[in-house]
Amino acid sequence: MSTSSLTGDEIRNRNDETLGSVHDIMVDCGTGKVSYVVMTSGGFLGFGNKLFALPMSALELDTECKCLRMNASKESFKESDGFDKDNWPNMADPRWEEDTHKRFDATPYWV
Repeated sequence: MSTSSLTGDEIRNRNDETLGSVHDIMVDCGTGKVSYVVMTSGGFLGFGNKLFALPMSALELDTECKCLRMNASKESFKESDGFDKDNWPNMADPRWEEDTHKRFDATPYWV
């Protein structure tokens, strides 16, 4: 699949609640693997949105519903800090990567 075909697609949980939508897809250029899907969530008309880096291994492609699915509640994102479009985390920081994968109970892509 092309990454552009996923951009804007919904990310839903197992209860079919919309958590957000695909904002961007991050690739580890050293391995060629998709490392994170950046989800945008909340806000109104693009204002007040928060971004979240979701490990690709925490997501499943649902071809029938044309969305990505993950095991998470809506509340877990409302209560989380996330980041904004002007202040992205250092995704190359090993501690940040480990913490992010643990938060979503996801297998690290580098394993």
